Amino acid sequence: MGSNPWEAEDGKETETVKPQETKTKEWRLIERSMMGMQKEQRSARRWGIFFKLLTFGYLFVILGIYLFADSFAPDMDESGSHTAVVQVKGVIADGEEASADAIIYALRRAFKAEASKAVILRINSPGGSPVQSGYVYDEVKRLRALHPEKKIYAVITDIGASGAYYIAASADEIYADKASLVGSIGVVSSGFGFVDLMEKVGVERRNLIAGENKTFLDPFSPLSDKDRAFWQTVLNTTHAQFIDQVRKGRGDRLKENDQLYSGLVWTGEQAVDLGLIDGLGSSSSVARDIIGAEKLVDYTPKGTPFEQLVDQLGVSFAKSMATQLGLNGAVQLR
Repeated sequence: MGSNPWEAEDGKETETVKPQETKTKEWRLIERSMMGMQKEQRSARRWGIFFKLLTFGYLFVILGIYLFADSFAPDMDESGSHTAVVQVKGVIADGEEASADAIIYALRRAFKAEASKAVILRINSPGGSPVQSGYVYDEVKRLRALHPEKKIYAVITDIGASGAYYIAASADEIYADKASLVGSIGVVSSGFGFVDLMEKVGVERRNLIAGENKTFLDPFSPLSDKDRAFWQTVLNTTHAQFIDQVRKGRGDRLKENDQLYSGLVWTGEQAVDLGLIDGLGSSSSVARDIIGAEKLVDYTPKGTPFEQLVDQLGVSFAKSMATQLGLNGAVQLR
């Protein structure tokens, strides 16, 4: 009896798949899978090329801005009679926008410019390093001696406190808005102590030194009365230097009282009565009404567009916050 491909052993009809057909279907599945994988690979390569080109294009744009920064920078019109402006903005510290190097560089250019009738220090700063402030103070005095015909005015906007007021005191006259914050003639040194925390978490401090005071102000070691007393003499000495420079700069205009050098801050309106400033005004009003050269020309170095971009992206944010919070432990006028 011949075999029936549709007959099973139990007598029921069922489809019998030939081995050749099975192999054909398997190859088709494999072929489809391979083609799908090839499509995915081609798509991935295309997107990879796209993103690589995009990255290279971005880098070339940044490089072009950096190399040709001078071409993109606006020309500073120093022609014609004008009032030179030098900004003191932000925390006064080495490496910051308001560093002594940046301010002094701008001051020298401003005093040297023949068309500038006078110089305005436009101040908006809570203070900072007494060293940087002292550098600027001394340079202002030196430049005034070299250019006796050219006066310098300090104009405080939102705040001119501590190290910023130290700088302002070097000017011939100081002006501010009635609501500006002025003064804070004091010294501060901030930090943290982690001794109790280390004991709670079971951390042992191992610190080997040569020199009995080498761990002075170490945040992981207890602050002894001896160390505290010594550091207070450093702060008192710096405070006395600050007061001396303010008195030299302001002279008889200061209304001496017990609170003047206590670190308190006053409004511009109060500061007039205390002799800390000479009057109320802005950069524009001082240039127009006192100097007589309404046109303002900013001599502050701006940096390249690339540097400004990096700064805007927040690269210096952490450093500025550490300075503001006093995490570096340095003596500051603020």
